Amino acid sequence: MELSIAALTSNLLAPTILFFVLGLIAAFARSDLSIPEGAAKIMSIYLLLAIGFKGGAAVAESGVDGQLVTSLIAGMVLSFVLPFVAYGLLKAMTRLDGLNAAALAGHYGSISIVTFVTAVSLLEARGITSEGYLVAVAAVMEVPAIMSALWIAARKTGAANMDTKLMRHILGNGSIVLLAGAFVIGAVTGEKGLNDLHPFIVVPFTGVLAIFLLDMGLSAGRSLIENKHDISGGLLMFGCMMPVIGSLLGLLAAVLVGLSTGGTFLLMVLSASASYIAVPAAMRLALPQAKSGIYLSLALGVTFPFNLTLGMPLYYMLASLV
Repeated sequence: MELSIAALTSNLLAPTILFFVLGLIAAFARSDLSIPEGAAKIMSIYLLLAIGFKGGAAVAESGVDGQLVTSLIAGMVLSFVLPFVAYGLLKAMTRLDGLNAAALAGHYGSISIVTFVTAVSLLEARGITSEGYLVAVAAVMEVPAIMSALWIAARKTGAANMDTKLMRHILGNGSIVLLAGAFVIGAVTGEKGLNDLHPFIVVPFTGVLAIFLLDMGLSAGRSLIENKHDISGGLLMFGCMMPVIGSLLGLLAAVLVGLSTGGTFLLMVLSASASYIAVPAAMRLALPQAKSGIYLSLALGVTFPFNLTLGMPLYYMLASLV
């Protein structure tokens, strides 16, 4: 219990988390505070580049082994299975129709890269090491979840629209291309590359993340306000329960793979998070009839803040115990 309280207090008082809370407060207060769209885009590119490059450099230092391969397989299996778990939970807890339940379920098999970046930043602040190749695991956990969601939608409603255009959109998603590409470059250039870019990708990282989370807080708060009539009590409960269930499945996978405490925590965070970038874009193409206000509000307005404030301390405590 003392460990849990200490982790919760430390997490809530981290400057990055407090800036996210500030964004939420500003949104609920109807403040005109805003981050220019172009600036937010540049910050997201920077964070993806930095986290991918650092992960690749870590792999270059430690080397490639069988654990990397099994971790990638575990990530893909988790991404494929989690939407089915989410769909069953949604049908039991809410009155969502099959189409909207399938679209929402897909978000909970995919990942929130910003949640992952924040988790990595918190580990670094505590001086806790983790497997650098988990960046690659994050990259492979986008596509299987989308496929599962579309399969569910096709079986339940016949509404899924799978075509070449959608596949190109999924595989060419800018976030995944940049994350994976930076990872490869970091792995190729290794320690020398990391030293060359240290003033750019290491020193300013936490400051950029703080401003980006401020923008995320604004977006989350305004999404909840705009779509509050579509969010039932059952959906709110789901948005807080599903991350915990996903984290426990991630914990099981991490134990089977044999990850370190830091790596276990990161895989739990990946399994607990919900996509609000890649999957919404795919759902708009494949399931245009689904209500975007529902899946965006749950992923960004409920699950994202839950993971940042309450979820991560819980996942860290469980990872430490195991």
